[in-house]
Amino acid sequence: MQMFVSVVETGSISAAAERLGVAKSAVSRRLTELESRLGASLVQRTTRRLNLTDSGRAYYDRCVVILADLDEAEAAVSQAHQALKGGLKVALPHSFGLLHLAPLIQEFMTQHPEVRFEIDFNDRQIDLMQEGFDLAIRIATLADSSLIARRLAPIRHALAASPDYLARHGIPGTAAELAHHVCLAYSNLEQPGLWPYRGPDGQPGSVRVPVRLASSSGDFLLRAAIAGEGLIMHPSFYLHAALRTGQLVQVLADHRWPELSAYAVYPPTRHLSRRVRAFIDFVAERLAGEPYWDRSGPA
Repeated sequence: MQMFVSVVETGSISAAAERLGVAKSAVSRRLTELESRLGASLVQRTTRRLNLTDSGRAYYDRCVVILADLDEAEAAVSQAHQALKGGLKVALPHSFGLLHLAPLIQEFMTQHPEVRFEIDFNDRQIDLMQEGFDLAIRIATLADSSLIARRLAPIRHALAASPDYLARHGIPGTAAELAHHVCLAYSNLEQPGLWPYRGPDGQPGSVRVPVRLASSSGDFLLRAAIAGEGLIMHPSFYLHAALRTGQLVQVLADHRWPELSAYAVYPPTRHLSRRVRAFIDFVAERLAGEPYWDRSGPA
């Protein structure tokens, strides 16, 4: 059952073999033996991918439940007496992960020395099931998906520029004036040059800004803003240190810029492993409240 579930979740015999740490031929043989014993075809084999038959889908759904029940039964007996142990494969957003989650992981590892981590620091969208991740932490406005998400913390944005830039170009007094400034934009946004906001009166609006520099690296954009290359609308966890030291100055602080959230997302298995649940609870507790990087200003 574990082998079959791995084949379904990874989408291929090769990927399942890699996840399970066995030979590809062993997985192929076991799948054939399973279909023979059941007297039913579970998957349709193509040159690129395996597709479930109707029987395969029904069998997969039952297997997931049965395996989860086994894990839950074992955990119910052992968890009160055993330390957390085993592996966690986690995908983290690059900059937020390095700045704010890496220290939490180190603290968690100190508390639970038998837990092993494999971490992917990357802003790309991870297919958790196919790539064998236990969970991912994402900063987004999540669309509907098959994943389960737990909100960990708000991620607010602020507008800022260097003192040198403001001395050369002036300080914008309204959002509309941004259309006449030099702006730096995060290119992974659907519309990098369209900046939405809520004004001091709470009314929503947006301004299309001239983008001189766009990049998929938030760190690169932050360095460019500090160097005086333009105005930046960026998550406040990036800007906090530069605002505190005076390298950047907050602009239009009475406006509310976009707010996203940090989420822990994981596949919709019936039973979440004890170590995954413990890690999510730990991160949520540490990020709870109003952390310094969540505020718009430099306080």
